[in-house]
Amino acid sequence: MSAAHTSATRGPARRSIAITAGALGAALALSACTAPERGPDSSADWELTAQTAEPSGDIDSYTWANYAEPYSLDYAYAFDYADNQVLANVCESLLRLNPDFTLSPGLAEAFDHPTPETWVYTIREGVTFHDGTPLTANDVVVSMSRHLDPAVGSSWYSVYQHVASIEQTGDREVTVTMTQPDSQFNLAMGGSAGVIESAATLAETGADYGNSTGGVNCTGPFSFGEWKSGESITLERYDGYWDDSLRAKSGEVEFLFMTDANARVNALKSGEVDGGWMLPMDAVPQLQASGSGEVAFGLNSAVASFIVSDLEGPLADVRVRQALLMALDREGVVDAALAGFGDVTNALTTESVWVGASESGLDTAFGGLEEYPYDLDAAKQLAEEAGATGQEIVIATAPIAQEFAVTSQALAAAAQSIGLKATIETITPNAYTALFSDPSAREGIDLFFTSWYLSSPDPLEMYSVLRPGEFSNYGNWDNPEFTAIVNEAIAIEDPAERSEKSAEAQRIANAELPWLPLYASPVTVFQGERITGVAPSIAYLYYPWAATIGAR
Repeated sequence: MSAAHTSATRGPARRSIAITAGALGAALALSACTAPERGPDSSADWELTAQTAEPSGDIDSYTWANYAEPYSLDYAYAFDYADNQVLANVCESLLRLNPDFTLSPGLAEAFDHPTPETWVYTIREGVTFHDGTPLTANDVVVSMSRHLDPAVGSSWYSVYQHVASIEQTGDREVTVTMTQPDSQFNLAMGGSAGVIESAATLAETGADYGNSTGGVNCTGPFSFGEWKSGESITLERYDGYWDDSLRAKSGEVEFLFMTDANARVNALKSGEVDGGWMLPMDAVPQLQASGSGEVAFGLNSAVASFIVSDLEGPLADVRVRQALLMALDREGVVDAALAGFGDVTNALTTESVWVGASESGLDTAFGGLEEYPYDLDAAKQLAEEAGATGQEIVIATAPIAQEFAVTSQALAAAAQSIGLKATIETITPNAYTALFSDPSAREGIDLFFTSWYLSSPDPLEMYSVLRPGEFSNYGNWDNPEFTAIVNEAIAIEDPAERSEKSAEAQRIANAELPWLPLYASPVTVFQGERITGVAPSIAYLYYPWAATIGAR
């Protein structure tokens, strides 16, 4: 799901932001290094890396820079980059989302789909929580049921919207019954929506669960150690971890909250901090030249876009949305905001999430899309035809990263160049995060930036949130044909067949522009001189990546 994540992340509730909305910012099976995925006019060279060098051995501890303090480690609210990159190493889901964006068994050693409306999960034996108690089917039922509780207000409720019941149907068996066929439910079980916590811990900690006081008690390779509010979170290796292949190679990991991008980069360059995700793209050349470690680029599922949050004002006419995109020099934005480490895109999804798609589905989804080339004369004509000249739009931004400043200023300039009046409203990072969850925070705002990542290997996660009534349909866009296609696709189990319908939805979104797609960029990660072993991939939000890092 998108984690809209503060970042500007994805999904159901607050997923998009902080750094991209949080940060920033693909074929599937990547070998150790693939050929550079760059356009002919790109100004930067980069290659995708599936796996960095294996560690020489274990390490006592290492430090990791996190661009913000997590909102919560409660899996029901972990909907952004800062939260999930920590939680992924402590808590586990029924399925495991791997770095190549495929799904494999997790806490459920198997699953079955006996009828279109039922999913049956066989719970793995021999797994213990960090307090030593065994994982049971009841823990699974209680953990999943929280998403249905209005008092919890889960950010992942949309995953569960078609769930009629969650029941223990055997000693190690849990059955989820749906009100209608929903292919997306099981696909989401590799993310936070599928996390399993101790039922006893949930009852004992109550309102303190997932915060700095209550912590969490899960099954991952690291256990929750200490949360110093405003400073850091420390994780400790769990020696009783069930999966030997992902036994933690470090005794301890300390996540440092570093909200200042320059300070973060300087700490990485100096060796004060050992590593970090989501590097400021303009600082990548500095880090590459520093000699203090290595930068790696990985598979991403995020697309940077402007969300159109008001479709009743000047942007109600699709011609104005088209004009804005055509007046925006997106190649220039990539160079200015990302130092060239990215590619312009006209789709709201990356190919990395079209797992199992048919060749014809991919051709339809990405071939022949409207490209919206930079064409100021054509853009002016569209705006004039729509009668938009002189109308005002408001663009929200925040002092989060250079990407925010560059994209908002570029969009404002584009608007003015076609005769609109554009105002940039700068708000605090916390207020920016609220744009993704609080309708009142979006009042008076026409557009805001997001780097919206998907949390499952299917493009319908993106397009399902653009249906009427969905939490993340921020502009209340309503296209009946689009909605009917998405609803039909969700009920199709076969990914190849489903991709044919998803492609139709992508083409409609490309033509109607409920969000304005800008570019896609790779995941970035830095590993200092002391450490190695990470698999660079957006799956770090759900996969226990910190466990694979050891001594260089």
